[in-house]
Amino acid sequence: MTATELTVLRVFVGPDGRGGNPLGVFLDGAAIPPDLRQAVAHELNYSETVFVDDREAGRIQILTPARELPFAGHPSVGTAWLLRETGAPIAMLRPPAGDVPVRHDTERTWIAANPDWVSHAFRFVPLGSAAEVEAFPQPPMGAPDQYVWAWLDEAAGEVRSRSFPTDFGIAEDEATGLAAVMLGGELRRPLTIRQGVGSEIVVRPWPDGMVEIGGRVELVERRPFALGQ
Repeated sequence: MTATELTVLRVFVGPDGRGGNPLGVFLDGAAIPPDLRQAVAHELNYSETVFVDDREAGRIQILTPARELPFAGHPSVGTAWLLRETGAPIAMLRPPAGDVPVRHDTERTWIAANPDWVSHAFRFVPLGSAAEVEAFPQPPMGAPDQYVWAWLDEAAGEVRSRSFPTDFGIAEDEATGLAAVMLGGELRRPLTIRQGVGSEIVVRPWPDGMVEIGGRVELVERRPFALGQ
C-alpha cells in the first residue's frame, strides 16, 4: 500500500479569519500514480487537489473531483505558500496551462495568470445588488457553471460573488481564483472580491494582460494518506 502525506490548507481566508477554500496538496506527488489521482481527488472531495510532481521546477497537476484543470487560482496560491513554508520557495509554478509567476508579501501570497487560459470556464451573471447574490438559488449538479456577482462599492472596486461550478462536480466554491482572474481581465481594474461565507481575493491586472491574484493562506492539518484508506 502506497503511503504519503496530505496537507490541507484554507486559501483566500478573509480578514476576520472566516472563509478560505479548502485545498488538498500532496507535496510528494510521485507517491500517487497518475492513473489513480482522479480517484484520490474524488475521494477527498475538495474543490481541487494538487499533486506536486517537481518541487524545484514547480510542476504541478490540479484535479477537481471530476476532472483535471490546466490552471486554477486557489490551488496555485496555496501550493506556492506551502512550498515556501516547507523551505522550498519558488518564483514560478508550472501547471499545464503555462508559467505562473509567484511572489509573497507580509500578508498574502500572489500568483499571476493569463485570463485566456480559463476563458471557457465560467458563465458570469452580473446582478443588481449583493442581496441578490446572497439569495441566488443553488443550481442543480451538472448544470452549466455560473458565477454571480454584484458591486458592493463600485468606486472602491469591492465585489460580492458566489460561484457554482456544478459541471466540475462542485456544488458551490468558497473562493474561485479562476473566476477572479477572468473578472480582473474583463474589468481591467483592481478588485477586492468577497466570496462565499467570508473569503477575500485581491485582484491586480497587469499592463501586459496578465492578472495577479493574492490572498491569505492558513494550514489546517497534515496527515498520513494511504491509497485505498
